[in-house]
Amino acid sequence: MANSGDKSTRAFSSLVVDGMERAPSRAMLHAVGFNNEDFKKPQIGIASTWSMVTPCNMHINKLADEAAKGVDQADGKAVIFNTITISDGISMGTEGMKYSLVSREVIADSIETVVGCQGFDGVVAIGGCDKNMPGCMIAISRLNRPAVFVYGGTIMPGCHKDKKLDVVSVFEAVGARANNKIDDEELAQIEAKAIPGAGSCGGMYTANTMASAIEALGMSLPNSSAQNAISEEKRLDCERAGAAVLELLKHDIKPSDIMTKPAFENAITVVIALGGSTNAVLHLLAMANAAKVDLTLDDFTRIGARVPMLADLKPSGKYQMSELVAIGGIQPLMKILLEKGLLHGDCLTVTGKTLAENLADVKPYPVEQDIIHALDNPIKKDSHLVVLYGNLAAEGAVAKITGKEGLVFTGTAKVFDAEEQALQSILNGDIVKGDVIVVRYEGPQGGPGMREMLSPTAAIMGKGLGKEVALITDGRFSGGTHGFVVGHISPEAYSGGALAIVKNGDKITIDAETKQLTLHVSDDEIAQRLSTWKQPQPRYTRGVLAKYAKLVSSASKGAVTDN
Repeated sequence: MANSGDKSTRAFSSLVVDGMERAPSRAMLHAVGFNNEDFKKPQIGIASTWSMVTPCNMHINKLADEAAKGVDQADGKAVIFNTITISDGISMGTEGMKYSLVSREVIADSIETVVGCQGFDGVVAIGGCDKNMPGCMIAISRLNRPAVFVYGGTIMPGCHKDKKLDVVSVFEAVGARANNKIDDEELAQIEAKAIPGAGSCGGMYTANTMASAIEALGMSLPNSSAQNAISEEKRLDCERAGAAVLELLKHDIKPSDIMTKPAFENAITVVIALGGSTNAVLHLLAMANAAKVDLTLDDFTRIGARVPMLADLKPSGKYQMSELVAIGGIQPLMKILLEKGLLHGDCLTVTGKTLAENLADVKPYPVEQDIIHALDNPIKKDSHLVVLYGNLAAEGAVAKITGKEGLVFTGTAKVFDAEEQALQSILNGDIVKGDVIVVRYEGPQGGPGMREMLSPTAAIMGKGLGKEVALITDGRFSGGTHGFVVGHISPEAYSGGALAIVKNGDKITIDAETKQLTLHVSDDEIAQRLSTWKQPQPRYTRGVLAKYAKLVSSASKGAVTDN
């Protein structure tokens, strides 16, 4: 364990508490529970994303206590502090959802601010929802002090008529109700039963995707991504994480030693194998930017060409994360990928060991399970995350195509300048087979904030149109979205991308085989339309959304604000 008097493990806290002139600092720390011996110990900040805003994070204060216990037992001094979180699931489909991606930057900035100001020597960050996980990781990268990320864990499923439920079940039930497939009473029953307690949304949606990616990256302890939120395993994960940071301090292992280009390639590989969220593209690009690693959209295409999709998990599959937890989580999957040569086994991790060393004694999945398919029987032989280019996406776009929807879709554009307009049209029955729903001015700048389109895509599924229509947008999608959808279209409409000049009735093709997103309009016609296009007035001129719109980069670069 770390030596109490060793300044090599107290590079930052010693500047705050050592010496006669720091007596005022020590006086304030006495009031929050420090004793004289604590001033000789490494200080570890425990970044808690607890709040009662959302079930994803409602238990994280207790997990923070366990992480602090682990730090203190390992001869460090833990200091718990909070950052914000928002709820995508609650704000989805409203103007409030524009703050969602913005919160990733606020969280990163706030953790960096507290750790930098207070002189913490290391960090344990505990996240439980879509944006606070990459937000934690961006801060950890910027600070580059020994750190471990802990996932808050997955929720258990609800149940209705012997069918397992999650939050996406409710969104799709809205569409089913609009189509008179269920009545008001059944919708109310599904609503009441879908979210039984604490934890992140239960499929391979963005939270579980990012937790898995961060574990594959090497920044979480083994199995952190695949534990139920309320479990002894998750409690121990937090306690061990607290102790692990002291070991990282002792051996001077920093995030920059772990978050290398090969490690990011491992994260992408695992996300693909699990059938993870399109948001992983956006967040891994942003995390790599913070880590000063050169990662691009084309890396997802390169890796995706050789990595199959193996997991039959929601939203496009049958199973929930809690069922994957029950058969061993993602560690056996990672061992399969490693043995096939699809992972870099020599990458360092927060255990102080390499990925290959961590996986050496991992047992295989039970023989009878069918959640994770064998490599010779994949759900899709290559990636479901398809990066598209073309005259509608000169800088790229991201599609989530599992093959169940087909690989090519050609249809007629129905254009909407806001998500709410598209949703109402779907619920009203105005969208018909062969339509390509175009939702624009929802990008990082134009929204601002790049809202997720779960409400319209879930309504499409609830209406039974999942294979009959497509939706494209410069916004993004929830991890719970499935169907023929394309997001992250760059350049976005607000900055003069071709999406801005699409008209009702235009023919559009989405081709996952040629990886093209094509507006069937001549180059001359596109140029003529753009020549008369005028950028809309900004929707926000003050506050955090206005600041974000001025700073944010293209989605093709991760929608970062610190380029």
